[in-house]
Amino acid sequence: MDIREYIKRKKLLCDGAFGTYFASFNTGIMPEKANIQDPESVLNIHRAYIEKGAKLIRTNTFDACRKSLNCTAKELEENIAAAYDIAKEAAGESVFTACDIGPGCLEDQYLMADTFIDKGADIILFETLPDISSIEGVIKHIKKRRPDIFTIVQFCINQHGYTQEGISASRLMEKANAISEIDAMGFNCGIGPSHLLNVLKELDIKTDKFITALPNASYPSVIQDRMVFLDNINYYCEKMAEISEYADIIGGCCGTAPDYIKAMANSIDLERKFVPHRHTPKRIYTVSEGSVKSNAFFRGKKQGEKIIAVELDPPKDGNCKALMETANYLRKHNVDVITFADSPSGRTRADSVLMSIKVAQETGLNVMPHICCRDKNAIGISSQLLGAYINNVRNFLVITGDPVPSASRDNIKGVFNFDSVKLMEYISDMNSGIFAEDRVSYGGAVNYARRNMETELNRIKMKEKAGAEFFLTQPVYAKEDIEVLKKISSQLSAKMLVGIMPLVSYTNALFIKNELTGINVPDSVIAKFSPSMTREEAQKIGIEISAKIMDMVYPFADGFYFTIPFNRLSIAEELFRLTEKYKK
Repeated sequence: MDIREYIKRKKLLCDGAFGTYFASFNTGIMPEKANIQDPESVLNIHRAYIEKGAKLIRTNTFDACRKSLNCTAKELEENIAAAYDIAKEAAGESVFTACDIGPGCLEDQYLMADTFIDKGADIILFETLPDISSIEGVIKHIKKRRPDIFTIVQFCINQHGYTQEGISASRLMEKANAISEIDAMGFNCGIGPSHLLNVLKELDIKTDKFITALPNASYPSVIQDRMVFLDNINYYCEKMAEISEYADIIGGCCGTAPDYIKAMANSIDLERKFVPHRHTPKRIYTVSEGSVKSNAFFRGKKQGEKIIAVELDPPKDGNCKALMETANYLRKHNVDVITFADSPSGRTRADSVLMSIKVAQETGLNVMPHICCRDKNAIGISSQLLGAYINNVRNFLVITGDPVPSASRDNIKGVFNFDSVKLMEYISDMNSGIFAEDRVSYGGAVNYARRNMETELNRIKMKEKAGAEFFLTQPVYAKEDIEVLKKISSQLSAKMLVGIMPLVSYTNALFIKNELTGINVPDSVIAKFSPSMTREEAQKIGIEISAKIMDMVYPFADGFYFTIPFNRLSIAEELFRLTEKYKK
């Protein structure tokens, strides 16, 4: 019977985790190498799952790629063909065989797909994926060669419903649902049955595609370099019975031995017919435009009135006296938001979120911490966002982050689970869920100094698509860079605030030019300073330069993004004096 017709009649029970079951009694060989070196063991494992009730088995090819097997393309084809033949021998005429391609096989996915098709495959399954983009091309290739092949894609998510790249379960399903060549979609690995059940309950699935659910047995412990899973068959089956209300193909991933499949076959009603998924989550949010309560950029600014953002430097030590003095001065002026960098240039400063909360609580000002992707993994950034939200922070500047200085890289490692675009997509998902009743607003940075401006424009458009509502630029000093920003501004629908940072000395100007990436300080600007200038003289020159830049960007900028060097109150006073002439 065609697999489509089967699933329309009843639930399809898949096998469990070949790899972890194989490793439980054979640690001397990689599972995929056994296709050639120990085919009898592979055949016996397939048969064990079938004898326990599996009606769909997966070929032993999860990590069958040239890199893992250390083999040639020809040897890989032989391995894959052997795996397919073994699985088909075990399956016979009464069990379906899915040709398995794992996330580590992306470089060989076309070779694998073509080999399977040449062998006569009816089902090809891509599993444990972090996103859909890496396989969209090969899926279309498969359907072009064989339109009748049944294709399955399965994503790997954590207990919160996000991939390691920060993409939510709902966004993944939305993307997969839009690809007509995909027949079934769902989740496997990375998540236990209870958490997967919660994810499925919260999804707003509106699709005619089949849904798969193959969670891990549990969350593993590592003992002597081996993953060990709980023996929790009864609990697993109880949860899988609930999951079967939301899925059409069920089975198991890591830790699910044949007895798990037997227990599911004996305890879960598999006879229910397929109904197109029109599930509505229990938690429904209704969000109106007025629900954005705290964002500085949504407060009723007059037509043409410039937005003023001011960046203050979090301290390098425990003394924030100068910062708080300047913050209290800004409270008396028409400042829309104060921003705080997140350890810029990879050098430690006080936490941007905690500094924002302190300033907001003591001054009542709108605050906007920078959230940098460099220093925290997905869990750390999620926690940071939740903590900020609980403390009424509703504005964020999302940046990828400068790399760690080369001298420190032996001891300090960048994380970069996200880049700025992926983090924006992550926050967008949070706005649709846990932040929906009072959404946060976020923006990005503009790098006018990028060599390839088309690349920068594409990045900016990606950020807008990901929900960026505003952009802040690096401080600008050169006429040619102002022209670049003017061009960028003309292609934006979001607001753009141009960076203004007065240079305060000859040494400072040289440092900015040579030490800070993305900022261009022309030699003609540096020539206006000299080492012999007093502090007052140099600061006056810096303010004069800033005044000319503000005049040049005024026609196209939505506002100014002031950086106050060393949190000097005197510089803040001079900058706000310059803004007086722009008030309408």
